[in-house]
Amino acid sequence: MEDKNIYAVIELGGKQFLVKQGDKITAEKIETKVGDTLKVTEVLLTHDGKDTKIGQPYVEKASVELTLDSTGRGEKIRVAKFKAKSRYRKVLGHRQSESYLTVKAINL
Repeated sequence: MEDKNIYAVIELGGKQFLVKQGDKITAEKIETKVGDTLKVTEVLLTHDGKDTKIGQPYVEKASVELTLDSTGRGEKIRVAKFKAKSRYRKVLGHRQSESYLTVKAINL
């Protein structure tokens, strides 16, 4: 039986995520095959329902296992450049590559 109060804060792709078992997260693109398991050892904080461990910078012997569900492209953002009084306007678009992951296990 899984405990709903177990969570961890991990660092993945330069960003931090608060994760619980079964959560689905979207991170920057990870170069691995779909269905592969990824083990993240950059765990900044763990909580097991009673005790909270804060790493300096990482918690020792803690890891989080993630499964790569799919990869794709994010929503399009528009970048506009504009200069007043000179009729200069330029609009560019960008779509970031993303990976969609599921939290499989939190190992404390």
